[in-house]
Amino acid sequence: MGKRLQLLAEVLPGVSHIGIVQGPGTTGVDFPEIQAAAVKLRLTLDSFEVPQPDDIDAVFKKAAERTGGVAVLSGPLIFAHRARAAAAAARHKVPAIYYDEAYTESGGLVSYGPSLRGLHRNAAVLVDKILKGAKPSDLPVEQPTKFELIVNLRSARALGLKIPQSVLVRADQIIE
Repeated sequence: MGKRLQLLAEVLPGVSHIGIVQGPGTTGVDFPEIQAAAVKLRLTLDSFEVPQPDDIDAVFKKAAERTGGVAVLSGPLIFAHRARAAAAAARHKVPAIYYDEAYTESGGLVSYGPSLRGLHRNAAVLVDKILKGAKPSDLPVEQPTKFELIVNLRSARALGLKIPQSVLVRADQIIE
């Protein structure tokens, strides 16, 4: 999450206030870590909760009024309605960074997170080991090692943003 805040700050030079958008069921989030990253980046954070799908538009509208951009946390509600979330961010002109490439493919501005292809490849290796007789309890727990940065230039143009070259050269994929 710290890296996503850093990337959002790079995409939005001079931004000082960032929103964190989340829905019910958001897991794996360490809020003290997010706050520590924000302090390092000299960002003020504001939290926005999306309790139901019908609240997505209102939440992004409120975030646009109160922040310079948002980081959207991974969770089942927002992920299931990712196109709606990306459309709300665009409609209210709030730049957003997401956890998963599915958001940028749905029109979101930027995503940074574990490579899904890498995760699937690792899962296949583990399944192969189990099918060859390994006990699941003997297999190591592995963290993702490959992360992908995806930038949607169409969304950037719609927001009137010019993505810095320093971000574009690090992008694994650029959606034109």
